[in-house]
Amino acid sequence: MHRDRFRYLVGFTFALALCVIALGAYTRLTEAGLGCPDWPGCYGFVGVPQSAAQQAEAVARFPDAPLEHDKAWNEMLHRYVAGALGLLILLVNVLAWRRPPHPLPPRPKLLPALLLVVVTFQAALGMWTVTLSLMPVVVMGHLLGGFTTAALLFALCLSVFSPAGAPVPAGSGYSFTARQAGKGLSLLAGLGLVTVIGQIALGGWTAANYAALVCTQLPICEVDWQQQFDTSAFALIQPVHETYQYGVLDFAQRVSIHVAHRIGAMITTVVLLLLAWRAWRVPALRWSAGIMVVLLGAQVALGITNVVASLPLTVAVAHNVTGVLLMLSVVALNVQIYRQRHTARGWRSARA
Repeated sequence: MHRDRFRYLVGFTFALALCVIALGAYTRLTEAGLGCPDWPGCYGFVGVPQSAAQQAEAVARFPDAPLEHDKAWNEMLHRYVAGALGLLILLVNVLAWRRPPHPLPPRPKLLPALLLVVVTFQAALGMWTVTLSLMPVVVMGHLLGGFTTAALLFALCLSVFSPAGAPVPAGSGYSFTARQAGKGLSLLAGLGLVTVIGQIALGGWTAANYAALVCTQLPICEVDWQQQFDTSAFALIQPVHETYQYGVLDFAQRVSIHVAHRIGAMITTVVLLLLAWRAWRVPALRWSAGIMVVLLGAQVALGITNVVASLPLTVAVAHNVTGVLLMLSVVALNVQIYRQRHTARGWRSARA
């Protein structure tokens, strides 16, 4: 019973992390990132100012940031849910480090501890997103922090719901499959994960610099992007501005970012399709490879729709959510391959 409660807590926390990512994307895409000009409150209040007196006080405190209720509520809802996620991760740590009743096996401790560090830094990034007025490197870091939190929680779910089993004895019919998950496939899976993370970072940089709509044709861009390509667009530290909302880069720089994101999408597609083809040859990995290909296809379709339909809100949010699901599918494939190789080593040791 105690073990089941811990599992359910981890599963619920993971599901909430996905909700936070979706809410974060919605907040960013509705331009509500500065819906509350202060942090952690809103115009100096715990919640969004409601009464006429509170609204008058909010105007007096922040005369240059007029109150927009819809945007303020979007921002505060995101903060509330993100705060709840942080508290749940703290609870996961408390239970993970508490000795379970005998004879339950010990719970993983390293992943919960790392999660607590990441979510604490993520809270700091959330604060800096507001106090530094949507500085692009902070916005991108906040996005990557959210995806990292989801990935670590997913890895924790895999650990508590599907722990690595003991080596399979000879004669089980499993040894050949395990040997197929060799070093080459492991390296390819690792490359796939790195490529997906890089593409996510490019997507975050595109969004943070308001470059999503500078190219409206396919497959690359309608402008002469080769001549306009400007590597300075990728400088993480930009000149200081009073606010970075709506972007501070010129057109050529935004085109450079957008084109880099599209080229990155093409590279990611090729790498993941190669990984899926290689993994499909291992019977035990076919289900995971199939899920990854489906998510990849959905992500490409959503990206194309964002271009041709001028970034509709629901599609743009779905693009973010599908991006994290695609990353998690690659994480799951890496974990499976690692376990296959571990099983193969155990099988060989058992025969020695």
